[in-house]
Amino acid sequence: MSTAAPPRPPRAPIQRGPGNGAAKAAPGGKDGAEAQEQSDAKKKLGKKQLLILAVVVLAVAAAAYYFLVMKGGSGPVEEPEPQPGEVLVLDAISLNLAEGHYLRVGVALQLVASEDGGGGHGGGGQTPDGSLAKDLVISTFSGRTVEELSDLEHRDEIKHELAEKIAHAYHDEVMDIYFTDFVTQ
Repeated sequence: MSTAAPPRPPRAPIQRGPGNGAAKAAPGGKDGAEAQEQSDAKKKLGKKQLLILAVVVLAVAAAAYYFLVMKGGSGPVEEPEPQPGEVLVLDAISLNLAEGHYLRVGVALQLVASEDGGGGHGGGGQTPDGSLAKDLVISTFSGRTVEELSDLEHRDEIKHELAEKIAHAYHDEVMDIYFTDFVTQ
């Protein structure tokens, strides 16, 4: 005796896709309407979370912009312009020029103000020795002609050249030089 199961009626296929009105079968035996409500709730929750995340990111970006750009942030720091300190006056020296002429030149060095400044009690730093500057004066002017040194533009070029040499030699402790004496013979 065989007992045969009664034939089942064929099932209609479930169509899945957006906007077709068919509910997805939910796991755990929930019917289609409940599954649709849960799906809609998850979408709303996902949109809320996305909106909150966007607001937080925007607030952080605005704060970063304010502190870095508007306040200057920790970007490249510009060196402050060096302030003039004391003036070191060197003794005038006489040196030989070309064609048997002589030059008597006195130079003063405009030093850069030291960072610590001595606290108003002097001793703001050690005053550099002027011997190196004198040596550079001698090497720069020796052998020049009186005509070169008489021309104001040419003399200014030589002074600028000497100022660069002295600033380099004194590791930028000297910001300018002045001629205190300048006599040719």
